[in-house]
Amino acid sequence: MAGFSTHAIKGHFVRNVPSLHHEHSSYKWWVLVNVMIGTFMAVLDATIVNVALPKIMASFGVDIDTAEWVLTAYLLVFAVMLPTSGWVADHFGYKRTYFMALFLFTLGSFLCGLAWDEKVLIGFRVVQAIGAGFLMPVGMAIVTREFPPEQRGIALGFWSIAAAASVSLGPLIGGYLVDRISWNAIFDVNVPVGLFALFATMVIQREYRTEHTRSFDFVGFVLMSVSLGALLLALSDGNAAWNTGGWSSPFIVACFVLSGVAGVAFLFVEFTTRHPLIDLSLFRDFNFSVTNAILFIFGLGMFGSTFLLPLYLQQSLGYTALQAGALFLPVGIAQALTSPISGMLSDRIDPRLPAIIGIVGLGFTLYANSTLSIYSEREAILVPLIIRGFAMGLMFTPLTTLALSGIPRHKIAQASGLFNVIRQLGGSFGVAIMGALLTRRTIFHAAQYGQMVDPQSATFRKITYGLAHFSELAVGSTPSTAAMQANALIASHVMNQAFVQAVCDDFLIAAAITVAGIFPILLLRRKKSQSAPHVAAME
Repeated sequence: MAGFSTHAIKGHFVRNVPSLHHEHSSYKWWVLVNVMIGTFMAVLDATIVNVALPKIMASFGVDIDTAEWVLTAYLLVFAVMLPTSGWVADHFGYKRTYFMALFLFTLGSFLCGLAWDEKVLIGFRVVQAIGAGFLMPVGMAIVTREFPPEQRGIALGFWSIAAAASVSLGPLIGGYLVDRISWNAIFDVNVPVGLFALFATMVIQREYRTEHTRSFDFVGFVLMSVSLGALLLALSDGNAAWNTGGWSSPFIVACFVLSGVAGVAFLFVEFTTRHPLIDLSLFRDFNFSVTNAILFIFGLGMFGSTFLLPLYLQQSLGYTALQAGALFLPVGIAQALTSPISGMLSDRIDPRLPAIIGIVGLGFTLYANSTLSIYSEREAILVPLIIRGFAMGLMFTPLTTLALSGIPRHKIAQASGLFNVIRQLGGSFGVAIMGALLTRRTIFHAAQYGQMVDPQSATFRKITYGLAHFSELAVGSTPSTAAMQANALIASHVMNQAFVQAVCDDFLIAAAITVAGIFPILLLRRKKSQSAPHVAAME
């Protein structure tokens, strides 16, 4: 165990380094815990920054268009690095790649906490994103490789706990750290956890890599980076305040055209080169292709509407960032409790059943959100969120199990990378579409409600008189000022009601899109564990 040995196994080799004995029955569970730590950090950092943006803007004296790049830069680099994880892990080894990903993420977090202006912070976020782009797909590949097919469902269920916990805890932890310490603390908190994870990786994991590695497809990498980068840039800035032309502006149109041209060129290169960056033959696996289509649909509906609820809570109901973040805590708890159960069920029954139940539950919660109003009580918001957590726990694990059931072990890193890229792109499309719909529906409802307000009616005069009288008594306004304040309050109420109704419209559309994912789930094929000899245990 203490030395190094190499032995061939079906065209691969495993190099054992000083670590826990990999033949012990508990080894794979220690690896799972190790990978869960990295997954928790990577997903946490994608959600924790949102609540800190106002403080970052105030600290550096920048507007929202500049501060958004703290998020956009992370998103762009994260999406570009995901598909390369397979080649890097195959070439340098899975343990080494995972270790370097942890190191870059921890280093990036440390540097972000020291950032002295917004440009430096954005640059250090790129370092973070490079590490995070490898952590999730390589971690998933390590877990899938170490567990035999009959235990893979429950292993991925526990792996999902880390992602679920970070999604719920991100806004809560971020709000607490920003309010009690500073925005720098949201990055500093990653450093001790990252150092512990680095030590655990050295001690626990054994090395594994393929015997024959292909050359790096540099042209494909550049074309993929340009295509994904231009696409996500267009989706991020389509509704930006600086972009007065909207989706039809020359910049946005140019980004879409560049993305399309680079994407077509990328496909041509990948189909013609001897050693492509991404093995597109993975999509010949029926389950993998259909599951990716489901995840894209899910991203459009679910992730596209995720940003709506915090906006509604803070802008319409007056919640603070910490209060809004605390409301999402039960979602992660429910998902964490359900994911292992879903994994066990997927190992014993048809995985399509819990997946369908989960997606129906998600559609129901999104429909419930479409009935919100400016008078909605906390329970009306919290109950659908709890159900959503259970539904997500039921859905993700069986879909992951089905998607990877027919993928050879040496291609799992590439498959999981593509798996995450497509989900990311679906969510990006969803955010862009839902954001555009939110703006247009708000304008529509504001015009509709504005027509209903009759300044000559007795009801309008009565309300404005009461509001004006209150302004005179409460703040000492003059009669003319009080009258203007009364009209402004009514206009503000109309706009708030229009915004809430637009949010409800978006949730209704998201519910319809999400439920549409049921039909491709029915097409998935269940594969018995014995039909996958390529996933034999490595012990």
